Amino acid sequence: MKRLLLSSFIALFFSYSGAQETIETSSYRIGTSSETDNIMSKAYWDLWNPEVQAKIDHNIEQFRKADAVLDFENLPPGAEVKVEQISHDFIFGAHIFNFNQLGTVERNQKYKELFGTLFNSATIAFYWKPFEMQPNRPRFKGEYWDTEEYWNQIKDPNKEPHWRRPATDPVVEFCEKKGIRLHGHTITWGTRKWQHPEWLFGEFCPEEEKEKINSLSREELYKLTPSQIEELIPTYSQEMNRLMNKRIVELANYYGDRLHSWDVVNESATDFGLGRMIPGDKICKSHYGLMPGDYTFESFKTANRVFPSNVRMNINDYKNDADYTNQVIDLRDRGCKIDIMGSQMHLFNPQQCLDIANGKAIETPEIVWNKMETLSKAGLPIHLSEITITSPGDDKQGREIQAVIARNLYRLWFSIEKMMGITWWNVVDGCGAPGEPTISGLFTRNMEPKPSFYALNQLINEEWKTKRVIKVREDGTATFRGFKGWYIVCWKDKSGKIYNTKFYLKKDGDGFQTFQ
Repeated sequence: MKRLLLSSFIALFFSYSGAQETIETSSYRIGTSSETDNIMSKAYWDLWNPEVQAKIDHNIEQFRKADAVLDFENLPPGAEVKVEQISHDFIFGAHIFNFNQLGTVERNQKYKELFGTLFNSATIAFYWKPFEMQPNRPRFKGEYWDTEEYWNQIKDPNKEPHWRRPATDPVVEFCEKKGIRLHGHTITWGTRKWQHPEWLFGEFCPEEEKEKINSLSREELYKLTPSQIEELIPTYSQEMNRLMNKRIVELANYYGDRLHSWDVVNESATDFGLGRMIPGDKICKSHYGLMPGDYTFESFKTANRVFPSNVRMNINDYKNDADYTNQVIDLRDRGCKIDIMGSQMHLFNPQQCLDIANGKAIETPEIVWNKMETLSKAGLPIHLSEITITSPGDDKQGREIQAVIARNLYRLWFSIEKMMGITWWNVVDGCGAPGEPTISGLFTRNMEPKPSFYALNQLINEEWKTKRVIKVREDGTATFRGFKGWYIVCWKDKSGKIYNTKFYLKKDGDGFQTFQ
């Protein structure tokens, strides 16, 4: 419990109206009453039963709230003090890949307004392949083809090579102006489809080495040891290691601590589980294709060296199992600074969500608790870094199913002790990557809010924000228990003069300043 001394003579005085830039919202209530009987089956509600809901409520109260004691020097007993939460400590984020790309000024404005109202964190695209389409020409600065004017003229944005991959500076500057937490995704990743530049092999592997390696099938190549492969392609092995390391250094030198956190390595637990990342090797026989040896360890060691110490280093994966947990423990035991463990949850298949509504055992409370218990063994905060919940159909019932699933899963995730944030992936329908569902957004393609938006807004901006009037006690203190985050406290002194001050409520002993 923290104490805050509030003196009428020294308190910060400023005007606060509580007004924010917002999208029009309305209340959206979901329950197990007859009005939802036709949406979710009895088998679904048997899984999400009152006992489960009570456990979730208990854990939210225990892990997401903290106690405050406010000391007032010059207020009489019984004086009223207004306490209003204005932001969350918990991360409620989304990727911001469609910045200025939605086709009209009106749609783009509604999209931008979500950051600072529903979302307090933005994941910014740094996929290497579209970020650096040509070597030594990273897309930090916005060019004409990154402007709203350009995108408003494009008839089929999905065919553009930088769709969902805006230049980063304009996005970073936008987020900074609005006080949004910035998260970079991703620095190192092995996939050839989204991340690995084609020019890496095309321009930095000598012809004689290309001939040697191209003469072998993948099966033949992977029968060789990493050392034997390196002997075949010594120059390319060196260049691949050099260029991946160079990318980390360039991002750190360019942005410093302007971004609060980075996914240093994405989706590497499969290689760890297969035993393919071997310390000391120059080559890793990754399931993606050839990668630098022990690339996760090497990426973190470089990132730890070149990024400022206050930048939080994330690892991210879709594998929510012991392989991933053991990988993180191994990396930390070897001296890597890893601050946050990212976990993904994608319900990409619309049938999955229909099955959930019918009571099938997919992302049930028990399954989620077990996964998070496994990840928690690594001892790190967990960021649910990418989530997708698809509508089973683009109709009223399908959208309602999406909203019920989203509400219950958000409540469950919010209640987990190690959880520090949740990031929704595709906010707008039809704006996912090729192969991802077209109706997994919180908004239609025309930026019309869906029931899932109202469900999350109700949780984030209503149920999980503390707003109270409390009274000063005989000893000059006023106490309350509230959700962690920034608050405004407002009171009148004996002469009727109004005072306001801000403070940050956070649990004791967790390394954060409690009051500022």
